[in-house]
Amino acid sequence: MAAYGLYTHIQSNRRRSIIMIVGLFFLVYLMTYAGALAAEAFFDSYEDVGWYLAVAWRDLKMAAPVVTALTLLWIVIAYYFHQNMIDAITGGEEVTREQQPRLYNLLENLCISRGIPTPKLKVMESDALNAFATGMNPKQYSITVTTGLLKRLDDREIEAVLGHELTHIRNGDVRMMVIAVIIAGIISFFAELVFRGLSNTRFSTGSGRSSSSSSDRKGGGAGGAIIIALVLLAVAWALSIVIRFALSRSREFLADAGSVELTKDPDGMISALRKIEGRGELPGATSAVMELCVDNPRSGFADLFATHPSVDSRVDALIKFAGGHDPGPIALPAPDAPAAEGDVDNDEDTPDRQPGRPPSGPWSNQESKGKPAG
Repeated sequence: MAAYGLYTHIQSNRRRSIIMIVGLFFLVYLMTYAGALAAEAFFDSYEDVGWYLAVAWRDLKMAAPVVTALTLLWIVIAYYFHQNMIDAITGGEEVTREQQPRLYNLLENLCISRGIPTPKLKVMESDALNAFATGMNPKQYSITVTTGLLKRLDDREIEAVLGHELTHIRNGDVRMMVIAVIIAGIISFFAELVFRGLSNTRFSTGSGRSSSSSSDRKGGGAGGAIIIALVLLAVAWALSIVIRFALSRSREFLADAGSVELTKDPDGMISALRKIEGRGELPGATSAVMELCVDNPRSGFADLFATHPSVDSRVDALIKFAGGHDPGPIALPAPDAPAAEGDVDNDEDTPDRQPGRPPSGPWSNQESKGKPAG
């Protein structure tokens, strides 16, 4: 277990996964209640806000079995078919050893070195430099890498990225991230239902009733009920954002550390991060998919909603705790430009390099001394 991070992190991920599932149902019921409250306020006019709250609660209890069934159905569908959904978005396709011998051998050697079942390998056509892992159980686990990553990273760097994703799998990060994707999908689905329902209701009441009657409903209890419904919807949305904060950004530091444990090569991980930095945006990918990646260049206001720590902070951690060396930002040629000699695949440049083993030179004695020479 030490190769993948702290045992407490794994246990914490399991607890968070359960809490997130429970929180999912709470959010769905809250949005259903808000929708029922708003609908009642549009169709009936009373001065007492309490009446609307009571009737909306009755509507929620009546709708609860259907809402629960729909939520469970979505969870089941997402559990078994989330990979198909992600592949449909990203265009990832499973590859074999014959199709990608270099990539397959690197991953297999890492897995053999730790006795880990080898996950499926997928490749997506994109000039972006990124990779991500998905799956809810060992039969589903897979690692997807972009063609841009394969072309522009050397074997040491690709091995480091694969080690990073393997650590996410073993630490339970992938399972928790997929649950977060499921939650985001359900919340979006129910939010659209509620807002469509409110829009249709507003249109119907506006065209089918007198303007004076509609005006009356905007005041008194009905107006207060609508305001409460909107507040509840905003709270549900805000809580769905809070769920993302449950996905601790420390998972990326631990995955970087786990990669170094696997490869015995902190410089490989640092170099990979520097090449990926600013080049990981997957065109057409949703924010949920980007949160699965090695690096997510998207961030919220003042980095408040950033799902990944900065590359600089990750590199600093590898320097401080793993004895790595930072080459600084790495300039790469344009994707369609011919690669300079030694820029991409350096199999010939490092003939003594074996997948899953430390390179010769300053890292060759790291395992025995615990830090790089020199």
